[in-house]
Amino acid sequence: MRYIIVTGTSRGLGEAIATQLLEKGTKLISISRKPNEQLIEKAKYLTIPFDFYSFDLQEIHQIESFMEKIFSNIDVTNVSSIHLINNAGMLAPMKPLERSESEQLIANVHVNLVAPMLLSSAFMKHTKGWNIDKRIINISSGAGQKPYFGWGAYCTTKAGINMLTKCIALEETDKEYPVKVISFAPGVVDTNMQAEIRQTPKEDFIQVERFLTLKENDHLLSPDYVAKAVIELLETNHFDQGGIIRIDEQ
Repeated sequence: MRYIIVTGTSRGLGEAIATQLLEKGTKLISISRKPNEQLIEKAKYLTIPFDFYSFDLQEIHQIESFMEKIFSNIDVTNVSSIHLINNAGMLAPMKPLERSESEQLIANVHVNLVAPMLLSSAFMKHTKGWNIDKRIINISSGAGQKPYFGWGAYCTTKAGINMLTKCIALEETDKEYPVKVISFAPGVVDTNMQAEIRQTPKEDFIQVERFLTLKENDHLLSPDYVAKAVIELLETNHFDQGGIIRIDEQ
């Protein structure tokens, strides 16, 4: 059976990824602060094996024991492949660094960078020696390669995710059973995060008009479309190990 761990499944892209992964032969392990009742009900209706864990990724000191709990419930004799999708993320604070609250900056770094680092570390520790297909997909952003006014924390953490991806790939090079890893920028997706961006005052985010125009002109990508692209990365044989790719480069 294919096991897939996905973070941030309560809404948006994570919800779309999780929904499409509810299929025979897949055991979906969903992680988010709040339960997604529609996802839970759909899994029941389809009789698809599904585990939901309520967990706040800001609780970084609990992540290692949390992953211990997850892996203690995995039947190692029944695993044909195992994948981790680090999707959960937050944009706030959306304002210049000098006006950003320290607690929001800390939360951003914890959720966007420290949590994926710890989840990936635990994933690799627990699957070491498993002679199966093992992959980590880190959901990044174009903001990880380009600075945006008012997005200091978000840009910095996504740049960190990209470098983390490269480092993991380098460290896995000579392993007997390596983990494959890639960083994926999904483009501008029509999610609650985009709605949050469009409501930001121009003095906090000077490029807000661009995102308003993208919405008005119907140029946002649907979560379902992007989710399909993410799932293709779990299944393709043409995997760019350590790569930093955009959705339009697939």
